[in-house]
Amino acid sequence: MNWILAIVLGYALGSVPFGLLITRIAGAGDLRSIGSGNIGATNVLRTGRKGLAAATLLLDLLKGLAAVLIARHFLPDWVWLAALGAFAGHCFPVWLGFKGGKGVATTAGIALGLAWPVGLIYALTWIGLLLTVRISSVAGMTAAVAAPLAACALGYGEAAGVLGVIAAVVLFQHRENIGRLRAGTEPRIGSSKTS
Repeated sequence: MNWILAIVLGYALGSVPFGLLITRIAGAGDLRSIGSGNIGATNVLRTGRKGLAAATLLLDLLKGLAAVLIARHFLPDWVWLAALGAFAGHCFPVWLGFKGGKGVATTAGIALGLAWPVGLIYALTWIGLLLTVRISSVAGMTAAVAAPLAACALGYGEAAGVLGVIAAVVLFQHRENIGRLRAGTEPRIGSSKTS
């Protein structure tokens, strides 16, 4: 039964749509009708409210971290399932018809919880590319791929497996972004979606 509890714990935490809730509470409208329709921090940024985007990013990160840390305390043999559950909950929340975010911020929290050095590498990769390339999808996908590679290199075998699965799903979630990158039409942070 503990493995079921781990999945339910992770999924319940991961499926809280902070971006949607924050923008509604702040009077910024329904996030699903703005920009890409995604519930993550990048789309919240399209509302023009940087504070709301930062809050969404932090809360999405924290729910991934919380799922791992709570499971580690109460269900230590099933931490990996709680991590996958949190990621699945964010990307495919039942409350929103299984249409959620792309999982980049939640993955950062999961990586930090599983192995903080891997989480640090994830964060540095993500932030570094955001500041230099200024394309959110490139930063997120690269960080997601870097995480399991870093986990392997540093000897975190279980974390590498979990993060490898997550990286594959992150890339799948970004398939439209990949198409726009190949076409040279992917927007940079601070530009309009159509520029």
